[in-house]
Amino acid sequence: MSSLRILLIGSGGREHALAWKLSQSPSVESIIAVPGNGGTAGLPKVTNNNTVSENDFAALVDLAKKERINLVVPGPEQPLVDGVENVFREVGIPVFGPSKDAARMEGSKTFSKDFMKKHNIPTAAYENFSDFEKASEYLKKVGHNVVIKATGLAAGKGVIIPESQEEAQQALKDIMLDRQFGNAGDEVVIEEFLTGDELSILSFCDGTTIKSLPAAQDHKRIGEGDTGLNTGGMGCYAPTKIATPALLAQVEREILQPTVDGMRKDGFPFKGCLFTGLMITPNGPKVLEYNVRFGDPETQTVLPLLKSDLAEIMVACSGPVPLLKYVPVEIEQKFSATVVVAAPGYPNSYPKNIPMQVSTPPAGTNIFHAGTKLSGDSLVSSGGRVIAAEAVGETLRAAVDRAYEGVKLINFDGMYYRKDIAHRAFRDEKVSSDKLTYAQSGVSIDAGNELVDRIKAAVATTRRPGADAIIGGFGGEVDLSQAGYPGAPIIVGAIDGVGTKLIIAQKMNKHDTVGIDLVAMNVNDLVVQGAEPFMFLDYYGCSKLDVSVAAAFVEGVAQGCKDAGCALVGGETAEMPDLYTGDDYDAAGAAIGVMKATQRLPRKEAMAEGDVLIALASSGVHSNGFSLVRKVVDKRGLSYTDKAPWDSSASVGESLLTPTRIYVKSLLKVLAQTGEAVKGMAHITGGGLTENVPRMLPKHLAAEIDVATWEHPPVFKWLRESVVPTEMARTFNNGIGMVLAVAPEAADAVVKGLEAEGEKVYTIGKLVNREGGEKGEWCVLKNLESWAA
Repeated sequence: MSSLRILLIGSGGREHALAWKLSQSPSVESIIAVPGNGGTAGLPKVTNNNTVSENDFAALVDLAKKERINLVVPGPEQPLVDGVENVFREVGIPVFGPSKDAARMEGSKTFSKDFMKKHNIPTAAYENFSDFEKASEYLKKVGHNVVIKATGLAAGKGVIIPESQEEAQQALKDIMLDRQFGNAGDEVVIEEFLTGDELSILSFCDGTTIKSLPAAQDHKRIGEGDTGLNTGGMGCYAPTKIATPALLAQVEREILQPTVDGMRKDGFPFKGCLFTGLMITPNGPKVLEYNVRFGDPETQTVLPLLKSDLAEIMVACSGPVPLLKYVPVEIEQKFSATVVVAAPGYPNSYPKNIPMQVSTPPAGTNIFHAGTKLSGDSLVSSGGRVIAAEAVGETLRAAVDRAYEGVKLINFDGMYYRKDIAHRAFRDEKVSSDKLTYAQSGVSIDAGNELVDRIKAAVATTRRPGADAIIGGFGGEVDLSQAGYPGAPIIVGAIDGVGTKLIIAQKMNKHDTVGIDLVAMNVNDLVVQGAEPFMFLDYYGCSKLDVSVAAAFVEGVAQGCKDAGCALVGGETAEMPDLYTGDDYDAAGAAIGVMKATQRLPRKEAMAEGDVLIALASSGVHSNGFSLVRKVVDKRGLSYTDKAPWDSSASVGESLLTPTRIYVKSLLKVLAQTGEAVKGMAHITGGGLTENVPRMLPKHLAAEIDVATWEHPPVFKWLRESVVPTEMARTFNNGIGMVLAVAPEAADAVVKGLEAEGEKVYTIGKLVNREGGEKGEWCVLKNLESWAA
């Protein structure tokens, strides 16, 4: 294949993606984008040209001859519908795109619906109208929900889905009488409203052969949850879960190939990219519409998955002889997602020329410009859909998460984007039959958070000198020097239990380790506030007191107190046969600690962007999330006496009863050695990383944690086979029992000090500016997709 000099017509995100992919071809010498945008301007081999209009065909031909163009790639639909392919064909320059006759498949909804009827291609029942009164009467009589389409081109916005007879009549008036879409509304198609999931399939065609890119699903509505006005597209992902091999084979057999064959038989063979919009109904796939060019934002989404040479494919489709069957179309077996960022006010009126800043994306992420341009050396907005972030991942969740990370690289005033791209793919994730959540095990973290919020006001009424009565931290404080005891220290209290880990202890008849757990859960909460625990009290409630069980438990409590350096000073034992049954028992404990005002943590006012996050390894699951753990064990058909799948040296029960690590002595020693180097600490308990790390942070900072930076105990890898990554992150410690925020210059000293005390230490991230202010994420977990089993 000789060197290609390409004329690319268009200025949107689709054209940027096409230029990006074409520029990677070794056969492409140069690309002239007319007019291009701020993104195409920065691509290798690409030059923007705004001296001619994309609709001035004579000027485009003159430019093509002058620049020795040998392939034309029109991006938008309008030039194709107006016959740009015919114009260039007459001067001997191939075009990747259909003839004017073939472009009627998009240019006229009436034409395409009649074509489908003629060739028995499944689509919705419909009627065409050019008379308003007749259309209005039809609406009054029709017995099903409808879709009203302006038959001509309306920039992707001429499709109205009314929810009532009144809305339908108004839409008809807007289109046909008020000329909302101009001449596009000379005629309307009123068709049956189909229900199901939508799919978009982009297919390469040479008039005979058809080869498709991965099926995609876009998001037309401006609002989250698919609400609000229609747009040109606010996001997209591919491939989709519903596009099974069997379904795609059916689509090709019943829709795509009959379409290409029918167009050839009717005398207007299709060459270029055929976009087929489908609804997957209960009765099978049906065509919603055809477009005669690459979709937007589908193009930005699927081209990064194309391994083959796009230029080679286009040449095979564009010549007088169909050659596509000889050219491979290979697809990367990954996922891609795109998030479109729009101007304020879009899809209604919106400002232009807004200054923009766009940072360089990491590998695997692309920023595709649409409504942007260069003003001198500065990038400014020039359209409604301004720019988009696209990313590829091994899983759809990974691709979506990376795409949203890409959005953070974009900054301009008033920027708007949907935050639920791919929500339809994830809608069943929480009730998935093969993945569990904490809520499915009967525990709601959200309900717990709601309770805290609800009782804050009541708690605040108990405020007294020395105690602010604010809850939500790891422990509660009373400053005795402010409470009438001059010169006295601050005392800190914490209260906690062991939870349903006790059920495993009862099944294994092993009760000492959960006694250690009870102490650990409390004293670890104290030390993160800078306090040294000095006393502990326990509570033991049961149906019938079994002295040997209770004694073993309290012996464990005593061992935990020794490990923490505090005294077990008292407790309560209660027999309540009407409240507990059989061998059941429950336990709770309270630890009291002491500190000076200068030792209080966290020091939120001292925290700054760039502070290092240091983590201490956990000993296992510790004492949180056991309702979910037990659910997984039960689902996997295991007994607690079976050999642990993650630990061949222990049974399931023995391994799970590994006691919670107590960090008190090592942390207190390092705090004393390093002065103010440690600015805050978080005990990773119930709520996991997601809920606990933010408890030490000021409102303007977030924790950016790379979950691939530490060694993950085998038990968590086993749990991930049954629990989705996001739920793992907000339920378990995942191998991290404590997180410290440390000044960067002191990080090495803190790490060495902790390692000297026998702790396994990891550097896992840093503090960053909290994107979105107080409504933004407080804990950003990078590489979370690596947890997907």
